[in-house]
Amino acid sequence: MISLRCSGCGEQPPDADVLACPLCEELLAFELRTDAISAYAVEDRARLRRASVDARDRSGVWRYRELLPPVADDAITTLREGDVPLIEANRGASYAGVDRLAYLHLGMNPTASFKDAGMTVAISHARERGARVAICASTGNTAASAAAYAARAGMTAVVIAPVDAISAAKVTQTLDYGAHVVAVEGDFDDALRAVRPLDPATVTVVNSVNPYRIEGQKTAAFVLLEQRRWHAPDWVVLPGGNLGNASALGKGFREARGIGLTARLPRLAVVQAAGAAPFARAWREDRELVPVRAQTDATAIRIGAPASWKKARAEVRFSAGTVLDVRDDEIAEARAVIGRDGVGCEPASAASLAGLRQLVSSGTVPRDADVVCVLTGHVLKDTAYAERYHASSAPHANAIVRGTDLADYLNLLLLTRA
Repeated sequence: MISLRCSGCGEQPPDADVLACPLCEELLAFELRTDAISAYAVEDRARLRRASVDARDRSGVWRYRELLPPVADDAITTLREGDVPLIEANRGASYAGVDRLAYLHLGMNPTASFKDAGMTVAISHARERGARVAICASTGNTAASAAAYAARAGMTAVVIAPVDAISAAKVTQTLDYGAHVVAVEGDFDDALRAVRPLDPATVTVVNSVNPYRIEGQKTAAFVLLEQRRWHAPDWVVLPGGNLGNASALGKGFREARGIGLTARLPRLAVVQAAGAAPFARAWREDRELVPVRAQTDATAIRIGAPASWKKARAEVRFSAGTVLDVRDDEIAEARAVIGRDGVGCEPASAASLAGLRQLVSSGTVPRDADVVCVLTGHVLKDTAYAERYHASSAPHANAIVRGTDLADYLNLLLLTRA
C-alpha cells in the first residue's frame, strides 16, 4: 500500500536506507496508494484512538500509522508528538487583513518545534533496523529533536552545526538531551553537505532528506483537517527553509484528498526570509534554484541551498499556490502581533503571518479567505532574539519599566486604556 520511489524518475531504489536515487540522484519519497484506503476507516480510527491510553494512539503522528511506512510496534519511539492545536488568531487576522485566521502551532510539540512529527518516524525506523547512531546537520530545531528521540530510543545522536550562528537556547537544549555537538565553520548548507554522503550502514541521517522524516511531518495536514472536521481552509501559509516541511504538508493534503478525507486542497503559500530566499527567486523567475549565502535573523530558515526545493515546488504547483519572501523587519513585526494573540513563536514562524499580510495586500489572497498560518517553533526557542527586539525602538517593542512609583504607573496605565 506504500512504497519508496525516486521523486524524480519514479524508480524504486535497491536499498531502502539510501537518501537519493542511484540513477538520477533526486530525493526519495514514499508513495501511498490512496485508492486502497477507506476515508471512513481513517476517520473512525482517529476518533477512537483519541480516547485510548496507548502511547501510539496519543501521538498525532502514530494515530495515523496505517498511512505511514510500517514500523514494528516495539520500535516505535514516541513522546506523544503531533497532537498540536489550531488556535484562532483575531489580532493576526486584523493585522493581515483577512476575516478568518488560525495558527497551527507546531511549536507545541515535545521539543518545541515541527521537527518532532518527522523525527519520531525516522528514529523509529532506524531503531527497527538496529541503527546505533543518528546524525544531522542543523540550525537548531532538528538538533534538539534528533537528540531527544535518539535518547528515547537508546541511540547516540551526533549533531553537526554552525553553533555560533544559531540560537544558544537550541544548542543548550540539544546538549541537555545528551547529543554530541560538533561545531563547524560556515552555515547549515555546509553542515548538510558534510552529512549527506555518510554511509547509511554506519549512521542514520535524520535530516529532511530522509523520506521517513517527511512521512511523519505530513501528518500535520491530517491533524489540521481533523480539527476542522475535515474541511480544508482556502490557504495554508508556512515558512520555508530547507523546504522539507512544505513538501510534507503538501503531500499530506494531497493524500487526504486522494483518500476522500477532504473534498479539496488548500492552496500552499511558502514564505522565505528575503536574505535566504533562493526558492522564492526561482519561483518568481520560473527557473532552477540557484543557491545563495543565506543571511537572516530568522535563523531556523537561514538556509541558502534547500535540499527539498524540487519536491516543494511540485506540491506548491499542484495546489495552485505561490512562493514569496519577506524582510526581517516584517518578520519581527508579525512575530510581535502573534504575541499579542497570546500565542508566541520563534522568529522563523512569523514569516507565515508576514507573508499572508503581503499576499492580502497584493490581492493574491482575498479578505474573505479562510486561512491557516503554520507556526513551526515555540517562543522560547530564541529568547536572545526577543531580548534584542524589546530593547530596540521597534513599533511593538515592550520595554521593562524601571524606577517608577507603582501606584502612579498603574493610574497612568488605566488612564491610557480608558
